[in-house]
Amino acid sequence: MKIKEIQFKETASQRIYRSYMKRIEITVSSLSKSDQQDVLLEFNSHIYEGLARKTNKHETDHLLDLLEKLGEPEEVLKPLIADKKLEQATRTFNPVHLFKAIALNIGNGISYVVFGILYICLFGFVILIYFKLKNPDQVGLYFKDDSFMLLGKLNSEYMKNPNVTEILGNWFIPALVGITLIAYLLLTLLLKFKRSINKH
Repeated sequence: MKIKEIQFKETASQRIYRSYMKRIEITVSSLSKSDQQDVLLEFNSHIYEGLARKTNKHETDHLLDLLEKLGEPEEVLKPLIADKKLEQATRTFNPVHLFKAIALNIGNGISYVVFGILYICLFGFVILIYFKLKNPDQVGLYFKDDSFMLLGKLNSEYMKNPNVTEILGNWFIPALVGITLIAYLLLTLLLKFKRSINKH
């Protein structure tokens, strides 16, 4: 649905209004089309209702006062965009949306920093899978004398040590893919749960 543009008597007022609405449009461009429309409609109706209140002010002054009360779109919309992006990310499980949502919410508490670190660790698992494909003999889950030593790429001098063994072998990639997918789903569900708690 196209937002019905408010018409003004003066060219200056029309330009100010269009400029403000364009700033909102740019600010919410990372959201879904329906969310963008909702935000634009909401602001447009606030402006329309504000202008309907009769004052003795000049049209342009009246509009500028209204826009000042509404605030700078880039600042006013930050929390809304962060929340909407988080909703979109936890609904779709899309990693691109998730990283954007975490980045937008990073200032909203230590828990989002923790989520960010955990998602980066999962990304590290994907990198390990790539390196295992490139260097199958040097990457794996290594134990030394029956205790954990390393998950990653082993230095060539340690490879000669008879006490060092790679325990997953050909199961390294399937195991890491499984762990990554399960952890990703659990983390995202946990993030969804955290968002629902915050809403209440």
